[in-house]
Amino acid sequence: MNTQIIIFQIIVLIFSAIIHEYMHGWMADRLGDTTAKDAGRLTLNPLPHIDPFGSILVPGILILSGAGFVFGWAKPVPYNPYNLRDVKYGSAKVAAAGPLANLITAIFFGLILRFFPIVDPMLVLFLSIIVQINLLLMIFNLVPIPPLDGSKVIMPFLPHSVQQKFAQLERYGMILVILFIMVGFSIIIPIINFLFRLIVGI
Repeated sequence: MNTQIIIFQIIVLIFSAIIHEYMHGWMADRLGDTTAKDAGRLTLNPLPHIDPFGSILVPGILILSGAGFVFGWAKPVPYNPYNLRDVKYGSAKVAAAGPLANLITAIFFGLILRFFPIVDPMLVLFLSIIVQINLLLMIFNLVPIPPLDGSKVIMPFLPHSVQQKFAQLERYGMILVILFIMVGFSIIIPIINFLFRLIVGI
């Protein structure tokens, strides 16, 4: 793979993950919790958000190993659910804000591809990478396993007993996420491809 493309993929992944995390903090702040702002995380400056393992090492290994996709994450933005004005649905709104930001980003750049005649194949490729990575982050984070956003989005709609079981699973969160990447990641690829075609019109 071209070194220029690899570098661009990593940059897009980092900034897309940062937008994702920033929007979690922004929504929490709008709902009354200033934890992210007080921690200096309500910023688009990449430095406070970069996780050496998730933002650099993991995507680097995936690219160099020829895995066929780029994946990673930024440091989670902290928030205190007890400070949210919306007690019942506040946490779900905070969780949904990150994937929604990735969807909006994907749609924005996807519509440029769809409606503007671009003759430079490299620019088409770069715009496609932005759309694909943001769709990947959105869909992956909406998988309903703790600690991913999807589990928090559906939490208020579940019976209390099920909510407790979800909360208990969170201690095994990293193991569950790794297992999903190893076993279930192929499930979300067709969804990402479908949404890409739907937005870009290819």
